[in-house]
Amino acid sequence: MAVVDWDRETILKVLEKSLDLKEETKKGDDYRPLKGKAMGMIFEKPSLRTRVSFDLAMYQLGGTALYLSPAEIKIGEREAVADVAGVMSRYVDCIMARTFAHKTITDLAAHATVPVINGLSDYNHPCQVMADLLTILEYKGRIEGVKVAYVGDGNNVANSWLNASCRLGFELALVVPKGYEPDGATLKRAESEASGSVSLTSSVEEGVPGADVVYTDVWASMGQESEAARKKADFRGYTVDARLMSLAKKDAIVLHCLPAHRGEEITGDVLDGPQSAVLDQAENRLHAQKGIICELMLENWS
Repeated sequence: MAVVDWDRETILKVLEKSLDLKEETKKGDDYRPLKGKAMGMIFEKPSLRTRVSFDLAMYQLGGTALYLSPAEIKIGEREAVADVAGVMSRYVDCIMARTFAHKTITDLAAHATVPVINGLSDYNHPCQVMADLLTILEYKGRIEGVKVAYVGDGNNVANSWLNASCRLGFELALVVPKGYEPDGATLKRAESEASGSVSLTSSVEEGVPGADVVYTDVWASMGQESEAARKKADFRGYTVDARLMSLAKKDAIVLHCLPAHRGEEITGDVLDGPQSAVLDQAENRLHAQKGIICELMLENWS
């Protein structure tokens, strides 16, 4: 349910195997270890990348993905989370859920007898950060020692970066406006357990210099539309634009988990520019999730 639930060795194994799976897909190799297996996908929030990448991941691995829309289940409303978990465990071999409340994920995991994958919750977004790490590994050849400057809202993606810092030795600089800091307990844990370093600042000029990776996300996530105008004012100066990128290393890459609000958290010239790795990052959701699925669903996977 979080990157921190795995140890360093498991995370690196999944990333390396994800690269292998990506190469096999590009070569057209027919690797289908999940023949006859099924994943149930519960969506409270719609998503282009989560829907397509998990669906294709199961298909390319030889399995089946079943999409369950918000109207079909109304999890926790029409039917108790525990009952949904119990019933689905009799039908499928794995459950992926993209939810609002993180408690929905933890309750599913507590009552299911099959693996449960966190496709996103309001607390964290571990599958996204696994794809981000895969992208950094491809571009930089390493994760250890890389500096990631996260600029923007201390949201679920920021929390997942903090969780990842507890296991992998990179430098994480969170550049967040005052009042929008990430989850306090998650930050405190990362500050004490990080094998690299973790810093929190509201200053772009303090946090971005020396960055190998500049990362941003939307300022107002799905379900926060009423906060959009206020955040747009509070986040003035935090747009990832040419000026901000000039503070990072010359060979820094730009990451954004999408969808993007061009002209707000990132400008179009940066998003589409030569330093952008955003489309590779989006593609890597597919490959990283294959690695996650195989780790959870295959015995003695090596």
